Amino acid sequence: MSVRVGVIGVGMIGQDHIRRITQVLTGGSVTAVNDVDAARAGQVAAGLPGASTHATAQDLIADGNVDAVLVASWGPAHEEQVVAAIAAGKPVFCEKPLAPSSAACQRIMDAEMAAGRRLVQVGFMRRYDAGYRAMKATLDGAGPDGAGLGAPLLMHCAHRNPSVPDYFTTDMIISDSAVHEIDIVRWLFGEEIVAASVLTPRRTSRAPDGLQDPLILLLETASGALVDDELFVSARYGYDVRGEVVCETGTVALADVSEVTVRTQNRHSGRVPVDWRDRFIRAYDTELQEWLDAVAAGTSTGPTSWDGFAAAAVTDAALEALRNGQRTAVSMPERPEFYAK
Repeated sequence: MSVRVGVIGVGMIGQDHIRRITQVLTGGSVTAVNDVDAARAGQVAAGLPGASTHATAQDLIADGNVDAVLVASWGPAHEEQVVAAIAAGKPVFCEKPLAPSSAACQRIMDAEMAAGRRLVQVGFMRRYDAGYRAMKATLDGAGPDGAGLGAPLLMHCAHRNPSVPDYFTTDMIISDSAVHEIDIVRWLFGEEIVAASVLTPRRTSRAPDGLQDPLILLLETASGALVDDELFVSARYGYDVRGEVVCETGTVALADVSEVTVRTQNRHSGRVPVDWRDRFIRAYDTELQEWLDAVAAGTSTGPTSWDGFAAAAVTDAALEALRNGQRTAVSMPERPEFYAK
């Protein structure tokens, strides 16, 4: 079965997903597009043989030539579009955030549970990165009997961008950047985050006006493990993501992503990725391929609406901690049985 995908939002990430589905992956085609910029949607559709354009996202979702929906629109539009896809009974891949607030995510979960079937996958692509997957496999092999690395105690993370647009705000360092570490910590440790704190180090002179950069986000998990996340979005030298978990009898860390190491003229060097697309291009490929495969099989295997909700709840707490300078508890109910692991 070739999955006919309708894409809502054909900006940078939407067009990259279209390229991926039509040129890199198997088992899918793009048959419809929609964007708030109708001219841009028309230009994208012109390069997709047989694809149609729709004036509204709702019209695209209702199109009988669309089996599944990919939402890559502006975050505040996600709730309405994802709920509409659920109502139509169509699987939907939604780029992060699932919705800008935990309340909106709760409404999406309510709609999905009422439909009685998991239809939503959230675009937390780091779960598909080979390095993070190897780290997860290593941690899962460290059992309670003391074999392997033992229980995880700490995690050190870094999330560095060379630069960000002038419109980027301090809140976005958490909601757009740290949300990736928030999700990956939950996934790696298999437990929820219960509290967040934010520290504000000396501000870099390279940051855009009004941006407090860098930040340190501190997360506490239900078992008491602590995670520090350095968020530095004006680092200049490249896109650099790091992660190391410290366990009882050893550590596991992401490897250097440089393809080669060069030694010459008394120097030792490697390559730093240019941006997030450069660093995680294979993770995006794997993520979308597995989604297409799951849709074709009538299953759902990726990050769920609950994962989107949990990340939003932790983000809410972290933003409050940024404002009040204090440790802030995460407000979150028990995981519904519908989203059991």
